[in-house]
Amino acid sequence: MPPKDTATDEESVITYDINVPYHGAALEKKAIKHPQYTPTWNEIWFDKLPPFEFHDPALRADSQMPNLLTPAVVLEEISPRMGTILRNVQLTQLSDQAKDELALLISQRKIVAFPDQDGFIDAGPEAQQKFMNYFGKPNYQPVSGSIPGYPGFHIIHRDGNRAELDAFFTQKTTSCLWHQDVSYEIQPPGYVMLGLLDGPKVGGDTVFAATDEAYNRLSPPMQKFLDGIQVKHSSANMINHTRLVGGLVRKDPITTIHPLVRVHPITGARCLFVNGEFITSAVGMKDLEWKAISDFLLQHIIGSHDIQARVRWSPRTIVIFDNRSTLHTAVVDYVDDEHGVQPRHIFRLAAMAEKPIPVSTI
Repeated sequence: MPPKDTATDEESVITYDINVPYHGAALEKKAIKHPQYTPTWNEIWFDKLPPFEFHDPALRADSQMPNLLTPAVVLEEISPRMGTILRNVQLTQLSDQAKDELALLISQRKIVAFPDQDGFIDAGPEAQQKFMNYFGKPNYQPVSGSIPGYPGFHIIHRDGNRAELDAFFTQKTTSCLWHQDVSYEIQPPGYVMLGLLDGPKVGGDTVFAATDEAYNRLSPPMQKFLDGIQVKHSSANMINHTRLVGGLVRKDPITTIHPLVRVHPITGARCLFVNGEFITSAVGMKDLEWKAISDFLLQHIIGSHDIQARVRWSPRTIVIFDNRSTLHTAVVDYVDDEHGVQPRHIFRLAAMAEKPIPVSTI
């Protein structure tokens, strides 16, 4: 195991991602409603995940989804183009056939939300991790808090961090950080679960953007140009920041080259695989050239509210989304001048999937 990282002058460092604490000192010692999910930083080391064969469960699904969409299920659209709420479904009761159909629905609608998942939340980490293992190999996050014995859990817990938030906004104009989860991995997640344990009465939403629709809005010459670009994704900046603030690092930096436009293995759609967090450069391009392209694409996606959907959380809601055809960001707007920042406690489980498919292979 590598030696433990040592801290430098933490006070001078602006938080990389305001949603994520990098060590226990960032948490106020208030009562946590779900103490089993208190983030911890155990000294455990992960090697890079070797290539593996992935079989998408959506390919096995009955297109009519009879096992998932039973007569008792109520469907609500979050937006016309993307996002579905399924009511009267308990994830603990889904058969393998229903899980296959859920994968297909997520591929088609990009986001599926399940309110009132009391049974699934109460089932605990072991059952939750087992459920997500059906959709791909677990991801072990290199820097964030997790749960002892369950390193696949990425725990997001913020409570009373008003001073840190104020410091963040001395240099930042927004808390939003549009990204795909761990896009630097050789085989990034296809399906990602978020579970809200505790949150503000209003605010703390998650906003998603459809990257296939963003691609479709571009002109044919621009699409053709982008189809051939490869970009470099890296976790180095995140890991270097964590070391700078004295946090624990569990994995060496990973740098991977992926196509800028990837083909979705279920829908066949072409999706922009671009984000503002992990991409460092484009193969064969000068920095300013890539910056112009990256800035244009991100502003195109962020500014196109007609290809976005906003998930409004309530405790014990589970959301599973397609990490291949979306960008997302948390919204840190749950700040009260009298009481400070309200609690927001979420767990994330990510299922690693296929290596992104370039346009040139189809």
